[in-house]
Amino acid sequence: MDGVSLLHPEDAVFEAMLEGWEKQQRGRRLGVDTIGERVRVVRRFTEFSGEYPWRWTAAHMDEWSTTLIAELQRARSTIRSYQGAIRQFCDFLTSPHYTWVSECEKRFGTHPVQICHEWNTAAHLDEYEGDADRRPMTREEIQALFDYADDQVEHAVRRGRKGALQAYRDATVFKTIYGWGLRCREVSRLDVTDFYRNPKAPELGRFGLMTVRYGKASRGSGPRRRTVASVMPWAVESLEDYLVNMRPRFRHQAGHKAVWLTERGGRLQPREIEERFAAYRNALGFDEDLVPHCLRHSYVTHLIEDGADPKFVQEQVGHRYASTTAIYTGVSNDFMNTMMRKALDRAFAAEGEMA
Repeated sequence: MDGVSLLHPEDAVFEAMLEGWEKQQRGRRLGVDTIGERVRVVRRFTEFSGEYPWRWTAAHMDEWSTTLIAELQRARSTIRSYQGAIRQFCDFLTSPHYTWVSECEKRFGTHPVQICHEWNTAAHLDEYEGDADRRPMTREEIQALFDYADDQVEHAVRRGRKGALQAYRDATVFKTIYGWGLRCREVSRLDVTDFYRNPKAPELGRFGLMTVRYGKASRGSGPRRRTVASVMPWAVESLEDYLVNMRPRFRHQAGHKAVWLTERGGRLQPREIEERFAAYRNALGFDEDLVPHCLRHSYVTHLIEDGADPKFVQEQVGHRYASTTAIYTGVSNDFMNTMMRKALDRAFAAEGEMA
């Protein structure tokens, strides 16, 4: 308000900037977690630079980026995300649609500028910026994982200890992730009403189709729905057995819609799935880079190896672009050799016809 003298003008203006930016992002329908993380990045950068936004310079960004790379060793995608948050905050402050430039000029004799440019920030050049060591699991590794998970159920039953029910649930969770190519959050949010009959596959009963209602969101949109066709009958049998024979044994399950329940009657969370996977992975001596998402990679790879149409696989896993599905594919040497042999046979046959 004009004519108002602030007790701590720098802090008051800075907090008002962040509040205004939060409102602008909510208007774009961005998620609460996304907005909160961006605000925290701005606060961390402010603390690092020791300056308020109207005194930020490109040199501050250069120093912070150097610290993120050399000292903290943050991943390229993380650095790009941090820089993107600062860029968007500066865009908000310098936009002519808002009054922060004139407000800062009047109160502090200077104004905010854009400090993130092409020449001092990481560009998004690759479709995939994750860990290069991340790979699909082999068929042998997946079978070993499933066998180990099943063994945990038997061990708990023989010893008469608690945990057999939870071990059975976890074993089925891993089979479901692989059997339908799901993300951890997607499998966690499954409800008992998310399965339907497929007229093209009546032998699968009511598990011919799975509705994924909490697919990965993008660009401020809500969760993306998709329908996944069941293509692995053994996974259907495993899931149906759990829902019919094991889930009713959980306490407080009556009236609860979640497929995967905890012993206290809540919904199993992605973090819990990741922790149990890590425990089994370490017990088996597998690479530490393997995570539950690698089962999704394996789903894509193995369908391609088994001759599934790439477009069908793309729709199954909910990728908008075929290039994204291609990143998930890590076909085995046997598959590559088979394709190479077929190509050579066609080439030699063509040469023979020409001769």
